[in-house]
Amino acid sequence: MAPWTGRFLGLLLLADHLILLTACNEAYYSYLIQHICLEAYKFQMTDIGQRFWCDWEATLSSYGDLTNCTYLIANKMDCFWPNHAVDQFFVTIHTEYFVNCSVSGRALGDPPNNIIGPFIVIPVMITLLMTALVVWRSKRNEGIV
Repeated sequence: MAPWTGRFLGLLLLADHLILLTACNEAYYSYLIQHICLEAYKFQMTDIGQRFWCDWEATLSSYGDLTNCTYLIANKMDCFWPNHAVDQFFVTIHTEYFVNCSVSGRALGDPPNNIIGPFIVIPVMITLLMTALVVWRSKRNEGIV
């Protein structure tokens, strides 16, 4: 084995250990955000009340605090933010607290018939009128050479 190969392998092993020492401990990070951030968030959401969970104005402050909490813990642990643990954490939060909320914060429903009716009838009538007009014009021009 050449002398540079031994040094290269030594540096490679040393780099591997340095990466392990400086890498984020994602399992411990997940544990911390579950037990610090989530507990505070649960307390704040209980204080808001389940009736107002879909009201963005009521939950904005708590949600911002939760986001900042996950960021600060990641920063202290030298973890990248956002990361896979944060993504999973927020998916869990959304499925637990916001699963019944619509995008706009209101329950979506069909519009009343007096609103939707014209949007259906008018295009159908225009299509029929244009078809009749094309047929009428095509029959009228048959006699002209």
